[in-house]
Amino acid sequence: MNVLKPIVGQWYRGITNELFEVVAIDEQDETIEIQYFDGTIAEMEFDAWNEHLLDDLIDTADAPEDWSGAVDVETEDLDREFEDNPKIAWASPNDRSLRR
Repeated sequence: MNVLKPIVGQWYRGITNELFEVVAIDEQDETIEIQYFDGTIAEMEFDAWNEHLLDDLIDTADAPEDWSGAVDVETEDLDREFEDNPKIAWASPNDRSLRR
């Protein structure tokens, strides 16, 4: 049997290759709250977690590099322009406290 305890903040990969993160564990209700990469929240009982482990349906995974999975905002909708180069104005220590 694959022993893999759910850890809050840890990412896992399910059988259909979907990424999810454990966001809460309720010991009293014996449930695990998970959030899929697309933002969907679900709840899994301890018994279901263990059954998935028995069938090798859950494995640990690295956190996705693309943090925008659960965010429904396009870059154009952020109403700002992104620059690759930092502004030179930050070179002076006096300017730092005045700029935001």
